[in-house]
Amino acid sequence: MDISLQGRVALVTGGSRGIGLAVATKFAESGADVAIVARGREALDLAVTAIGSTSRARVIACVGDVAVAGDIARVYQEAMRAFGRIDIAVNNAGTSRTGAFGSISDEIWQQDLDQKLFAAIRLARLVWPQMKERRWGRIINVLNIGAKAPKPKSLPTSVTRAAGMALTKALAHEGAPHNVLVNALLVGFIDSAQVPQMAANASLPLQEFVSKRSSEIPLGRPGRTEEFANLACFLVSDAASYITGTAINVDGGSSPVA
Repeated sequence: MDISLQGRVALVTGGSRGIGLAVATKFAESGADVAIVARGREALDLAVTAIGSTSRARVIACVGDVAVAGDIARVYQEAMRAFGRIDIAVNNAGTSRTGAFGSISDEIWQQDLDQKLFAAIRLARLVWPQMKERRWGRIINVLNIGAKAPKPKSLPTSVTRAAGMALTKALAHEGAPHNVLVNALLVGFIDSAQVPQMAANASLPLQEFVSKRSSEIPLGRPGRTEEFANLACFLVSDAASYITGTAINVDGGSSPVA
């Protein structure tokens, strides 16, 4: 199947590395112009160069912290000035904060909600009118499998991601009459830039951590960022024009909830 995003414009948050970079790269290779958002200028510039080496798409870097409402508004305007429209929005930015319930302060709860849930709400609210007006839009919320099956000491991330899944479903219902499709992709264990930090948090050497996590996955290995990006690219294309309101696990079969 030939997936084309020719003529489309995408905005990807957390787009300078890992899953976000893979998604932005795949979109660009499929013909879309792309705005990538992250907090660090240096990493963004490297990402723009990397994407440019594999495609002829126009790619811009927008420095901003998605946890800050003003930053989201500013990077949205930067993308609009550069491209004049946004057809595809991927809410990907966010780290995995986990801990026991009693150890999590109000401040940590609020930080997680701002970075993940409110960031997705605010970006969707900005792109929503133009998508409805053109009767074509795609939004992907990147969550994790804890949204469906939270484990002990998975807070606040599992709660925030579950809220993101509810947001996905509600927006899908509202967007459907206007051909604005909204889906979620739920990450399992993906070999991305966050893995070394996850290993450190678990107080394990990197290879031991990866081996341990792989043993818990039916497919027996971590996912690759390009595998995630392939599915994201399909979902935002015209080939997936009858898919909305879904929350798809990208986890090698790990989640006990389909």
